[in-house]
Amino acid sequence: MKHFKYFSLICLFAIASACNSGNKKTMPVIGFVDYLQDASLAPARVGFIDALKKNGFEDKKNIEIEYRNAQGSIPTLTQIVNYFVSKKVDLMATCTTLSSITAAQKTKTIPVFMMVSPTVKLMNLQSTDDKAPTNLFGAVEDLNYIDTSFSNIPKFLKPKAGKLVIGMIYNQSEPQSVDAKKRIQADADKLNITLVALPLNSSADAQLVTQSLLSKNIDAFFANPDNSVFASFETILKSCDQKNVPIFTSEAGLVQRGAVAAFGADIYQWGYQAGEQAAQFLKTHNTAGLEPEMVKVRRRVYNAAAVKKYNITVPSNFEAVK
Repeated sequence: MKHFKYFSLICLFAIASACNSGNKKTMPVIGFVDYLQDASLAPARVGFIDALKKNGFEDKKNIEIEYRNAQGSIPTLTQIVNYFVSKKVDLMATCTTLSSITAAQKTKTIPVFMMVSPTVKLMNLQSTDDKAPTNLFGAVEDLNYIDTSFSNIPKFLKPKAGKLVIGMIYNQSEPQSVDAKKRIQADADKLNITLVALPLNSSADAQLVTQSLLSKNIDAFFANPDNSVFASFETILKSCDQKNVPIFTSEAGLVQRGAVAAFGADIYQWGYQAGEQAAQFLKTHNTAGLEPEMVKVRRRVYNAAAVKKYNITVPSNFEAVK
């Protein structure tokens, strides 16, 4: 009887343990996908995490954030996204265009919260009936702000001779970069500016292509929204500085890295905006009312050191970048 009593207690303990184990709630897992390591893009991730924390979600406390960076490699990017899909993470956060495109191609069920990415239409992710994937959310940008960014250049510079000549490079394999080039060409025609645009295939080509561009006597370089430009910006900046050619851009983050001025999205706020949507999903466990929304915070900024170097007068509606 004594043995039976002990056996019964063991069974009860085992059943209780099993019940407790079954009732134990695992933390939601967020798979954060970064395409490349880049100082001007890094604030997006910080903003995303800060928005989650403000809404009560903190890494290792009540959520788990798995961060992966593809270091600019498309095969690595594909592996990262496939890993998160196979792991069935609760949601994915994607930073930059290629991360968002890859995630959209690999899953139709896991919610994807995009940042530093263009609209679904610009990424060519719509189906044949012109519908966007139903699992894409976050904050996106169209190309309208580029018009303002580019048209600001004549407010800073006067041509050395005749028409203002502006150079740019663009990645032929990135849809938003090709579209941006077309948009900038149209802007240049309206503003009576000569645009010299050279294509490249990857950031590895940036130095050679930039030097070729600089040999064409350009007055300024325009750094458009392009992953290759982000990844190789220091190389571009060094080459332009050696030829005394100022850089203008549509990306506020690049001004911190040495460009003269920009009108563009605040990268931290871009990530924060996507993080607020992700927090809403974590609170409600559904995506009702969520959709990709336009980035809300844009800034006109200038780099004080670059302005001084090129002896440029700054319009009063621009603020010095910190």
